[in-house]
Amino acid sequence: MKSPFPHSAGFKRYYTEDYYFKSVFGEKTARLPIDAGFTCPNIDGTKGIGGCIYCSGRGSGDFSAESAFSVTEQLAQMREARSSKWEVKNYIAYFQAHTNTYAPPEKLRALFDEALTFPGVCGIYIATRPDCLDGGIISLLGEYSEKTKLSVELGLQTCNDVTAGIINRCHTYSDFLCGYQALKDVGIRVCVHIINGLPGENKDDMLYTVRETAKLRPDGIKIHLLHILRGTAAEDMLREGKIIPLTLDEYVDIVCDQLAILPPDTVIERITGDGKKNDLVAPLWSLKKFVVLNSIDKEMLRRDSFQGIKYYPGE
Repeated sequence: MKSPFPHSAGFKRYYTEDYYFKSVFGEKTARLPIDAGFTCPNIDGTKGIGGCIYCSGRGSGDFSAESAFSVTEQLAQMREARSSKWEVKNYIAYFQAHTNTYAPPEKLRALFDEALTFPGVCGIYIATRPDCLDGGIISLLGEYSEKTKLSVELGLQTCNDVTAGIINRCHTYSDFLCGYQALKDVGIRVCVHIINGLPGENKDDMLYTVRETAKLRPDGIKIHLLHILRGTAAEDMLREGKIIPLTLDEYVDIVCDQLAILPPDTVIERITGDGKKNDLVAPLWSLKKFVVLNSIDKEMLRRDSFQGIKYYPGE
């Protein structure tokens, strides 16, 4: 069966972000991660302390420059780092570390405006939580969605509120749905972030999260693997036997099933994850990113499957 998702390197059986960027901007586009110095309501005590069990001290901003540098300086540093890997002229300013709407609108406006003045920046991506989207923030984001390519990456991780309690997410699935709908009501592009391999969840739980997400028809989705990093609560749970990391074969099997039930027009913005080599405790197989990607491609081909083949609108 021919895949409906052409890709520059042949054919992928899912809708890649690379293909999406090329269709929108006409050429390859790179994300430049930014650590704007935010914190999070489940770190500072507003909702909880310690953050999510898997969260590093940098709040998932481990591959960005230091927050002590300005947005402009960070973008310049990241552009230089990317230049040895890709020749690109278009960039997405990616506010990644911690919760990037957890500040007054005037502070956010200054940061976003600075990012948009950087040469080559053609859009802004913002990672945040659904409980940090009050009316003022939604209004601000709606304004930016009209003048640039804006996408909000909304952390879900799982639809299971029991699991959410275990990972110390400090917001409910209902909170997520409210935040998601508030963004969509003003026409904002949304990418949903999920994690496979959370403690206590089996394959059925992970497929349930994707089935519920598929009903929303999100613009994008990030499928991530639970990384156990040194110094996190997840490392303690691993040592205590409360987390059993997925094997590569298990992860590939789950992801292929998830892709099959996702809408074909949802961009797959991530299908595995990067953990810093010196910080990653488990699973170590995830360090071989291209092995993971190739394994997924091979399994999709073996199954003669592709994204959306089992997606049924309205279910």
